[in-house]
Amino acid sequence: MLKSKSFVRKTKQGKVVKVVREHYLRDDIYCGASFCKVCDSSAARLSSSASTILIVDTNVVLNQIDLLENPAIDDVVVLSVVLEEVKNKNLSVYNRIRALCSDSMRKFFVFSNEYHKDTYVKAMVGESPNDRNDRAIRVATQWYQNHLGPLGGATQVLLITNDRENKRKATEEGISAETVESYVKALGEPGLLDLLVQPPSEDVGMEEVEDLRPSKRKVIYTEHKPMSEITSGLHRGIYHQGKLRVNRYNPFEAYVGSESIGDEIIIYGRGNMNRAFDGDIVAVELLPQDQWHGEKSLSIGDVDDEEDEEVHLVPSSADDAPRVTNPVQDTARDMNLVACRPSGRVVGIIKRNWHSYCGSLEPMPMPAGSGGVTHALFVSKDRRVPKIRIQTRQLGNLLDKRIIVAVDSWDCISRYPAGHYVRTIGEIGDRDTESEVVLIENDIDARPFSSQVLACLPPLPWSVSSEDLANPIRQDLRHLCVFSVDPPGCKDIDDALHCTALPNGNFEVGVHIADVTNFVHPGTPLDDEATQRGTSVYLVERRIDMLPKPLTEDICSLRADVERLAFSVIWEMTPEAEIISTRYTKSVIKSCAALSYIEAQARMDDSRLMDPLTTDLRNMNALAKFMRLRRIERGALTLASAEVKFQIDTETHDPLDIGMYQIREANQMVEEFMLAANISVAEKILKHFPPCSLLRRHPSPTKEMLEPLLRTAAAVGLNLDMSTSKALADSLDRAVGDDPYFNKLIRILATRCMTQAVYFCSGDLSPPEFFHYGLAAPLYTHFTSPIRRYADVVVHRLLAASLGIYKLPIIFQDRPQLTRIADNLNYRHRNAQMAGRSSVELHTLIYFRKRPTDTEARIVKIRSNGFIVFVPKYGIEGPVYLTSRGEKGGGEWFVDEQQQKVKKIDGSISYSVLQTVRIHVEVVEPQPNRPKLQLTLI
Repeated sequence: MLKSKSFVRKTKQGKVVKVVREHYLRDDIYCGASFCKVCDSSAARLSSSASTILIVDTNVVLNQIDLLENPAIDDVVVLSVVLEEVKNKNLSVYNRIRALCSDSMRKFFVFSNEYHKDTYVKAMVGESPNDRNDRAIRVATQWYQNHLGPLGGATQVLLITNDRENKRKATEEGISAETVESYVKALGEPGLLDLLVQPPSEDVGMEEVEDLRPSKRKVIYTEHKPMSEITSGLHRGIYHQGKLRVNRYNPFEAYVGSESIGDEIIIYGRGNMNRAFDGDIVAVELLPQDQWHGEKSLSIGDVDDEEDEEVHLVPSSADDAPRVTNPVQDTARDMNLVACRPSGRVVGIIKRNWHSYCGSLEPMPMPAGSGGVTHALFVSKDRRVPKIRIQTRQLGNLLDKRIIVAVDSWDCISRYPAGHYVRTIGEIGDRDTESEVVLIENDIDARPFSSQVLACLPPLPWSVSSEDLANPIRQDLRHLCVFSVDPPGCKDIDDALHCTALPNGNFEVGVHIADVTNFVHPGTPLDDEATQRGTSVYLVERRIDMLPKPLTEDICSLRADVERLAFSVIWEMTPEAEIISTRYTKSVIKSCAALSYIEAQARMDDSRLMDPLTTDLRNMNALAKFMRLRRIERGALTLASAEVKFQIDTETHDPLDIGMYQIREANQMVEEFMLAANISVAEKILKHFPPCSLLRRHPSPTKEMLEPLLRTAAAVGLNLDMSTSKALADSLDRAVGDDPYFNKLIRILATRCMTQAVYFCSGDLSPPEFFHYGLAAPLYTHFTSPIRRYADVVVHRLLAASLGIYKLPIIFQDRPQLTRIADNLNYRHRNAQMAGRSSVELHTLIYFRKRPTDTEARIVKIRSNGFIVFVPKYGIEGPVYLTSRGEKGGGEWFVDEQQQKVKKIDGSISYSVLQTVRIHVEVVEPQPNRPKLQLTLI
């Protein structure tokens, strides 16, 4: 049956046009019930023994997705009209309900009611889209009742809705309908009630919501402005829009980057944050200029001390409150205030960033009796998140557990946001539990790959076929002495090298990268999964792969003595590493050696070894030194990071030893050729596809970001020129002293002042914005790690299309979609970094729990009541107090901000920035369930 479906839309020119589309209706869409004799039951999803089939409305899906994901809820019909509405309102929830519907272990069925002739409803005159959709849901429910009534026997079809009017109409029409709460109560599982999001007052099912009596309750926060007023205020320049970022060291201080004033607005105190969470898009009103915060003697706060809520509801004078952390890429902003920065207050929330949080309940005595509802405070492991008030019927089971809680609302008369329990992770302090918390906090998908994804893999054992060798697009390079150099124990080897001396005195040098796209094809479940994961994640004790292990460790891994498919970049270079020519080819290689960095370095250093492999290594290293020198001459920065290496017990997975990661010449050699390959590929793909190449840029740091480094350098007599990356690189080279570690420490501090490098679509920016500041390269991309980064998979497809090997996939013609992929890659890359850092932090705590240690540290920040130190041996950072905790002001200590010194009033003792001090390191637990490293001056 054919019907016409019409709607109106506004064009880019502002005209309103009517769009009419043909809408095909069918009568052969099956119901999904396995016991149905009328429909095709070969693909049935609902249980044959189902006593109740649930049909959920849109708001139930949007608000109660945590409940729906619980295995106790099954035999659910999700209507296509509901799916479409959820997709338009919340893409995250849409993805979760789609995952439920495609999970073979769950009994969720999508019924295309919009295309069934008996369930399609046409909008009536004057009917709102919402009312039309509610009517469509009721019609579909009634169809299921009539359709299954004679067949289902005792099976009941039940509409689940919290909408009072929808429930009333359903009852009048003879449809069985229940609220979420009444249905869950009838199941007799009290724990499920904890999962419920409390519905707003206009909905039904308010039995468990306390009477707030707004007129009798104290208003704690200012009401948020309505969106109409916010929009008007933004247009008139009264309000400023931006993303709120809460200080990682101090949860009572936040920043909003505002394009409208070209600066960051500082928000002090919970009152001025006005119920905004980290990551919310907010509207901010500037405070009068006499209330802006200028530079002053900052003290070290401690977010682990008990919160004084009354203090922090008004603009707070609390400053830095650092926690012990690994400092790699921590932004200088988190530890410094710049003079006369604009200060403001949040007046409205434009877009919420609420999600699920990991933590534990604040310890409390068990109430008298059992089984009743108890109100408890949830404390997130992320110190930027305020305490969340939940109600639970299983307090005794949760007090010693790490749990997940979701936020539901935050009323202006409530000191805390309200939320609900989602699930239990495990025992507090258990290493596996705490590792899972790291993954959840950073939105890392560590689930096993689905059967649909694994079905995309070629059968094992896999080997290069005669068809591969005969393929004209693929060059046979098995005769070359190809080798790989990686960290010890590396199994996912995605790059290899070769270096052959040519008769003319030049060298042929090749970078060979695993040909992942030969196995990962666009539009397949395998490709979709890799798109979402974005990157492999490296934790201290394990690796979470972007692709299944058969690919990462076998089929694609360029292991020694096996033939593998590769994508090769091959140069002819002079002995001074000047590139004469470049070519790109798909290839077949056979690696002759898989070396570790230590093994490669040992070969190069052993003058007795003159074999071909060692000779090739030395030639490549000589070329790499020329390449590195030229890169530095162009202005590339040689920065440093405090990368930590753990020795892990193979049985318990606990850390046995910890130390700084050592960089050798072999590491630098490999890095140089990977950088060169990435730059060559970037030039090639951009030349062929100017509007849709995936590139990587590194924006220049702002003057404000470099200010802390300048101040520290000046305090120790260094004059750093930061006018260009070249000037900064030269200044860093000159920053040497008697202390061999001094230069590395300055470079670590410089690293923190840098912006993050990001992926982008070339059509979104102008060529001057493509520049990579750190590498001083006008063009850059990622090509060399497709096993572990999806960005490289995209770039491989672009390179293959530029060579005419394959057609350009259709996605590259949709620039907005490519931009969305780049945005997801940036999000996933950042999360993987944060997860790796959190894993190091966790294992550092585990290591020091049984090993209190005395060690050397360097002062990196001076504060009025102490200083912040960096411990080179262990790569950790934290506060050292000179005055008693909680003591106001500096007491007997005086701070010289200009010279970055803190000294006793009587002049007997002083400490200065970058000075070496000895400290004691131990694990303490000042608050239950929040262990931390305590650093004490010896």
